[in-house]
Amino acid sequence: MRLVRSSPASHVPTIARRRLLQGLASATLASALPRPAIASTRSGLAFGLTPVFRDSDLDLLDRLRAYLEKATGLPVDLVSRRTYQEITALVVSGQVDAAWICGYPFVQYEEELSLLAVPVWRQQPRYQSYLIVDRNRPGSDWRMLRGDVHALSDPDSNSGYLVTAALLAEAGESVGSFFRSSFYTYGHRNVVRAVASGLAGSGSVDGYVWEVMQELEPKLTGQTRVLRASEWLGFPPIASARAAAGSAATQLLRDALLAMQTDPLGREVLSMLRLDGFAAAEPDLYAGIAGMVDQLRRAT
Repeated sequence: MRLVRSSPASHVPTIARRRLLQGLASATLASALPRPAIASTRSGLAFGLTPVFRDSDLDLLDRLRAYLEKATGLPVDLVSRRTYQEITALVVSGQVDAAWICGYPFVQYEEELSLLAVPVWRQQPRYQSYLIVDRNRPGSDWRMLRGDVHALSDPDSNSGYLVTAALLAEAGESVGSFFRSSFYTYGHRNVVRAVASGLAGSGSVDGYVWEVMQELEPKLTGQTRVLRASEWLGFPPIASARAAAGSAATQLLRDALLAMQTDPLGREVLSMLRLDGFAAAEPDLYAGIAGMVDQLRRAT
């Protein structure tokens, strides 16, 4: 069943469209600069990645590129940007063939995007948002965070902004009214670092990222604890511009992602990502996120 939203993408609030245009302008300017991540020709495949990926994970990125080139038979450029806004602008405008984006912008621009594949983590295509605090901080009620300095990931992040903003809106609050101050770290790992170091009293973070860090960087995550886990929500999807969904490159990418767990190199990439694989899905997987978008829209 296709997800039906009360406000289609063509009627996204002016502020959201303004931010997308700002991201498009920023992405267009950046694409004119001599960056090795941008392809000089579109004879290959350009695949966008959000800051969920660590630019320092060179081995992971190299293996991901190698697998996609092997599976698609095309040269592949992995395109990264600092913000979700810039990556969303690149994929909506067709400057990349597809991108691994977040569920929040996917819902906002669903009429302009096509869902290609969804990661499967711990046997399901869903994840949670965590509110985290210092490990020694007592209490179990999220309302105790009132007056905190709070770390958010990105204004276009579901787990790093929207879930918390919707939770507060349901209680008649806002990020600005509830927290003493808040700031964006532009990376979920940076949220964990901010809370672990005491720079922030609490933070909103991607539960998948926190759990992977718990395995790979236990000394860091061990300085924090999960105060609240959200309901299970659609995992950040792989999407393309709707107009590009039927292109040969996009279809090759989709097939490569869906077959990743059947290939030895693909399984290496999945193991590094701590994912089970990728699966086909329908947009109604993101109905929970769409509900929060509508709730926040009504509150503002």
